[in-house]
Amino acid sequence: MSKLEVCCYSVDCALTAELAGADRIELCAGQREGGLTPSYGVLVEARSRLRLPVHPIVRPRGGDFCYSDSEFRTIQYDIQRIKEMGFPGVVIGVLDEEGHIDLPRMKVLMALCEGMAVTFHRAFDLCLNPHMALQQLTDLGVARVLTSGQQQQAENGLTLLRELIRASRGPIIMAGAGVRLTNLHKFQRSGIQELHSSAGHWIPSAMRFRKVGVSMCSDAESDLDEFSHYCVDGDIVAEMKRVLNAGCQTVPVP
Repeated sequence: MSKLEVCCYSVDCALTAELAGADRIELCAGQREGGLTPSYGVLVEARSRLRLPVHPIVRPRGGDFCYSDSEFRTIQYDIQRIKEMGFPGVVIGVLDEEGHIDLPRMKVLMALCEGMAVTFHRAFDLCLNPHMALQQLTDLGVARVLTSGQQQQAENGLTLLRELIRASRGPIIMAGAGVRLTNLHKFQRSGIQELHSSAGHWIPSAMRFRKVGVSMCSDAESDLDEFSHYCVDGDIVAEMKRVLNAGCQTVPVP
């Protein structure tokens, strides 16, 4: 039976996903940056309120995955705190300047992660050689690899995803990026056993007063809306789980 991991940017969203039947939560901050390390307060709240497995991402900034010494120390500290708090897994990824897995640094992180399931996140999709990267991650003892098949949308990366599944001698290949209710059947038919989705939508702010002309983003050209935020849709999660539990079947496109 395929598993559904839901990417959540708040504890409230994680609770929605849990109630709707998600199998696991990837807990993040920074939705607009593709996922950043959650704050200590969010981690505490998650540990106290959620029952299903929660794997926090450890990513100190947006952008690439080649980190400075200071950023790498931050990653190590955050992993130590997450482990001390009792989380069963963590989501990490470090690359070097040439687009390869940064093996010396990953070995340090894997030692810190001992006892937790490690997901290597979509830094994998920026690797120069995905097959070599998979072998290196296998040797490191990574539990799963989150990947879009090195495409913007995982649906377009199905060829590489199938190759990785056949080649893997350890890590689970988990498809993510553009995984939706309408294309679940394509991933199931490809033999992908774990799927990663945000399964959400943008919802308007509860604020009635809306200050016009002021944005928290310094980029004047930005189209970011301060009066909306991304939220998990429990109905979508529940329907995705229903389809996955029922096995491979065609989902009609609305």
